[in-house]
Amino acid sequence: MNAETHTERPLAEVAVVVIGYDDAAHVTDAVRSALAQGPAVREVVAVDDCSKDGSAGLLDRLAASEPRLKVIRRRVNSGGCGTPRNTGLDAVTSPYVMFLDSDDVLPPGAVDALLEAAAGAHAEVAGGLCVRRELPSGREVPWQARLYALHAVVAHPARRTRLVHDTLCVNKLYRTAFLRAHGIRFPEGRFPYEDVVFTARVLAAAPRIALVPDRVYVWHVRRSAERLSISLDRAGVANWRARTEACRQAYEVLLGAGQKELARAVRAKFLDHDLRMYLRELGLRDAAYRRAWWELARSYLAEYDADDWARNPAAPGRLLGRVVLASPEPRDLPRLRELAARPARLYPPYARAADGTPVWSDGLAQVSLEPLLTRPVRALPLAVDAELRPGARGTRLRLRLHELYGRVAQAGPETVEAEWRHRDDGDVVVRGGSAALVPCTGVLEAAGSAGPGRTWSAETAVDLPALAALGAGTWDLRLRIRFRDGASRDVTAHALTGAGLLRRRAVPSARHGVVLVQPYTTHSGALALRVAPGVRGVLSVTRARLRRLLH
Repeated sequence: MNAETHTERPLAEVAVVVIGYDDAAHVTDAVRSALAQGPAVREVVAVDDCSKDGSAGLLDRLAASEPRLKVIRRRVNSGGCGTPRNTGLDAVTSPYVMFLDSDDVLPPGAVDALLEAAAGAHAEVAGGLCVRRELPSGREVPWQARLYALHAVVAHPARRTRLVHDTLCVNKLYRTAFLRAHGIRFPEGRFPYEDVVFTARVLAAAPRIALVPDRVYVWHVRRSAERLSISLDRAGVANWRARTEACRQAYEVLLGAGQKELARAVRAKFLDHDLRMYLRELGLRDAAYRRAWWELARSYLAEYDADDWARNPAAPGRLLGRVVLASPEPRDLPRLRELAARPARLYPPYARAADGTPVWSDGLAQVSLEPLLTRPVRALPLAVDAELRPGARGTRLRLRLHELYGRVAQAGPETVEAEWRHRDDGDVVVRGGSAALVPCTGVLEAAGSAGPGRTWSAETAVDLPALAALGAGTWDLRLRIRFRDGASRDVTAHALTGAGLLRRRAVPSARHGVVLVQPYTTHSGALALRVAPGVRGVLSVTRARLRRLLH
């Protein structure tokens, strides 16, 4: 920001609407983070949704010493986030408005970055980078980072359909008059995923949008909280019903506004994001949930037309959707979970129709996989098995790459490179070296293997001392397969689950005395590794396991 721009821009232009319900532990932190944005914030409107835990009293005491803070108490709890946000929006007197949830915070400089972008581009909306901060670990994961990699101005949302993937309302600044002129509000009452519909209403009004790479919102993710947030509380099928309904309404809003490309993008986003996320977890649910979930999914997907399915037909989300739509009841959940992984893995067995066309299975031959025959090798959903084996030379990682309708042999796999990436800090990586992929046939020794067929195998060492040196933690396995023409494909590996393969082991260590190693399978079926060095590490793992058992 240069000095001239700063002096020309009017100050005190932004209102921040903070909503909360029974969140006395965090709401004042959220409000203070908004007030700390500086003179650009004219007012903070805190809407308490009829809390019973003393939240309103805390806000009143803070307002007594802060003239910019206005507290509104709702007399009846709304049951959702939309109504209190609308209440706050009605009370706003500033030219621009932002939204903040009581358990999150605005990082320093967020309002200035968004306000400068909006004013400089004469934009009705300005958006910036949101980071999901996992607590208590502090691990941060950027949300829709591709959208906010660079400064940009989008004259019309249809020119960047990727905008529909960022359904958050909280990492954006809105011109208040724009929202009011178009009657843009949140769905009222208990309507989970209200921001999905709100975002569609904003895009339907065709605003000029400014994008900035600055961090403008910190979304706190507390998975151990007694009351999970709506986005995390997916254990009940009502959550899935709400998700599909929000996506349906978003599509209808955009289609009704003549924004056909954006409406199509909403349906594509559902396949690529929502469907994949829930399918990764479906095997964890009971039979009643799975049946109800499947019925709702098929009902929603039945609304898609031929053009929806024809776009990028080999994309994992579209293959998943076609399998669900083609089967009247839940089936092939382990394979669907693998295909829903990121990156996707199409796990054996592989089937062909009578004419030789690749299909999902003999039972679902109408689901063609023919587009895989022309998909670039760098985008194929390759399947790799992985197992850890102790040995005289230390712990070894055994890998086996499966053929995929002749595409793998055609590409000529040569080497595989393994690395272990720290779960809480993705920038911390321990490399496992490169190994040659050797052609082989036959059946894997471990139970749960894919059976006969052409495969390529490799074996490399696991540097446990390097993992242990970084302390106790969880490590995710990542692989890079390199092919004859120089192309490569980054994949994760399917964890074999035969007898003893995922058994916890205590490995002797010259530095730590002992290292506790626990291979395990993630929700998407991939191999990961927990490492706890030394006696203290072993004891901490034991105590954590006891707490989980007691819980």
